[in-house]
Amino acid sequence: MALALGVLISGRGSNLLAILDAIQDGRLDANVNIVISNKENAGGLELAKERGIQTKFIDPKTFAQENNRREAYDLVVGKMLQEHGVECVVLAGYMRIVTPALIRMFPSKMVNIHPSLLPSFPGLDAQRQALEWGAKVSGCSVHFVTEGVDEGPIICQKPVVINQGDTVETLSERILEQEHRLYPEALQLMAQERLQVDGRTVRILH
Repeated sequence: MALALGVLISGRGSNLLAILDAIQDGRLDANVNIVISNKENAGGLELAKERGIQTKFIDPKTFAQENNRREAYDLVVGKMLQEHGVECVVLAGYMRIVTPALIRMFPSKMVNIHPSLLPSFPGLDAQRQALEWGAKVSGCSVHFVTEGVDEGPIICQKPVVINQGDTVETLSERILEQEHRLYPEALQLMAQERLQVDGRTVRILH
């Protein structure tokens, strides 16, 4: 059975496209059941519609009067993911910190990709952080989502050498190329049930 994915996005959806291409090419045994965005004009929504995938924009502003508005928002997102039979939640350029409410609905079934070699440079502007620290190597990491930002067990990583003269833009572009390769590979390991989490360590079973 193909792994049922639900993808959360906020922007253009380049990692979403890489995942869809991998599915189409037979490199990823999965289906994207729904794409949800917190941004109405996210380019990834149109991209998904063009592929015949159901999409949904959920407006955070409609939760402004809720006592725990972020949690209330995530409960609605989680319910929609469950209604669409999602087994694995994929954060792909999703510019919201998910709450424990959503994480608990998909324990060890929510993944994210981050543009650094975690645990180095978590949070925003990871590429800028790497350059400001004078790092010689950066890259990208796919990890399970936990309640700490970018703190979940690391599934896999790809290094990217930082060149002299790199800017945030040039480094980001090269890291993104590797993200597009790495994310489908990590999801395929999940689809094949080859991941075993032991504390902070993710073991890949052969």
